[in-house]
Amino acid sequence: MPVNSQSVACKTISVSFSPSDLARFDEEGYLVVRQMVNRDYCDQLVSLSRDQLQRQKAPVEYEADLHYPGAPASRKETGGETIRRLLQAQARDPIITQWVNDPALQGRLRQLLGDHLAMSLSHHNCIMTKHPDFSSDTHWHQDIRYWSFQRPELVNVWLALGREYPENGGMKVIPGSHRLDIDNSQLGPEQFFQANNNKNATLIEQSIDVELNKGDVMFFHCKTLHAAGRNQSSSIKFSAVFSFHAVDNKPLENTRSSTLPELIFP
Repeated sequence: MPVNSQSVACKTISVSFSPSDLARFDEEGYLVVRQMVNRDYCDQLVSLSRDQLQRQKAPVEYEADLHYPGAPASRKETGGETIRRLLQAQARDPIITQWVNDPALQGRLRQLLGDHLAMSLSHHNCIMTKHPDFSSDTHWHQDIRYWSFQRPELVNVWLALGREYPENGGMKVIPGSHRLDIDNSQLGPEQFFQANNNKNATLIEQSIDVELNKGDVMFFHCKTLHAAGRNQSSSIKFSAVFSFHAVDNKPLENTRSSTLPELIFP
């Protein structure tokens, strides 16, 4: 599914990382570009998301379906219809395609992944909607644990549509964890890091909070360990999240990663 390029979302004319940026990403497994996206664009995306939340426009993912700590026990419980993600975001409105097409975004991704770029529609491709009262904890994990590609070389792009900080469930990361070899003894049955594992506990002590403001964009490697707490504020936290990879790094056949076709960028 090839797409064409146009610029509407980014406020900067820069379309590349500096050499020091690239070195930092290689070393730490994540990088934040401050105020990369126009605030007006973020507000438009939040408005769209609020409308689709109110209408519960499918497809969506409910907190109750994941059974993470803090989530309602079932959809029949109070808060059981709290939506965690608006899925298949790219197909929801052309305004979202404008962001994933933006040259300032694609230029940076090509530096990280190579000239021939693809976006997965099977993973992420969503608007995260972390609600007060009924949000949940997401334990430490690597995204590649749930994905099946020829190589563990994908980059996630996280656009903050408002402020993100620890009290409203902002992300935590363990810098440099994308370089580690994680073995099965460190993981629980659902592929989350076991916090009571001594080896894991030492790593978690090195974690940091990644605080973001509206329009900030976080790029992070699919092997970077990350986690997030519940939203204890009074407002929904909105984030747009997409995953990219090189065209020649194909999803494995007959896996969740190959469920949907991909966007290919010329």
